[in-house]
Amino acid sequence: MNATLLECRGLTMKFGGVVALNELDLDIRQGEVLGLLGPNGSGKTTFFNVVTGIYAASAGSIRCEGSDISKLTPQQISRTGITRTFQRSRLCLELSVFDNIAIGDHQNLNNGLWFNLIRRADLEKQIRDTFDRARALAKTFSPTLSERMLQPAGSVTMIDRRRIEICRALISRPKLLLLDEPSAGMTHEETRELMDDIMMVRERIPGLTVVIIEHEMNVIERITDRCVVLNYGRRLCEGTYREIASNADVQEAYLGQS
Repeated sequence: MNATLLECRGLTMKFGGVVALNELDLDIRQGEVLGLLGPNGSGKTTFFNVVTGIYAASAGSIRCEGSDISKLTPQQISRTGITRTFQRSRLCLELSVFDNIAIGDHQNLNNGLWFNLIRRADLEKQIRDTFDRARALAKTFSPTLSERMLQPAGSVTMIDRRRIEICRALISRPKLLLLDEPSAGMTHEETRELMDDIMMVRERIPGLTVVIIEHEMNVIERITDRCVVLNYGRRLCEGTYREIASNADVQEAYLGQS
């Protein structure tokens, strides 16, 4: 069994009287693809928001490689190697494909006034190196996209926009990638292509850990090593896709009682 990368204990998130996460215990293992499942309102996206520091947990702890990250800011959490995408597109459509990807690495770039105004040769090298890395990432997903790095992100297709968002999350070389419904708004064929891309990226970045929220069960069955099902903010069950798909409690959570 792989070592634990992220460990959550008693993780609780309350919004007034609504308990979105309820004393959740969850381990994420190094190098796995974990499917996070559950009906609408079960706490999946809230979990992502708490782990990445968008929300401060009401109670409980989050440890990444043994270090407590529960009280860190989103910027500090990003520096630990945790990045994410969002269900709704967060691209700046007027900016170029390159600009949108490079934003994901802004914390590692030198943005100081002296560097930008005086050290012009170093600035040029930094931009060139970042461009090369961004283009290489884009080429992993789509050679065609990699040739459109200076075109506006709003000019590309929906599947390429999703690819850009994933490249933006990957350019900082994270340890843990959180994908929030990456197939939202795409056709079945586009979804299949994107999952091919994700599986290829996983092969090319050894040790990358991925947690994916997805409602397309054929996607979950195909790419995950393990699944965890949430319901009312609690862990309902976990196991392989086949194990959770045949679980009576999971079927009741999704379909109700017969």
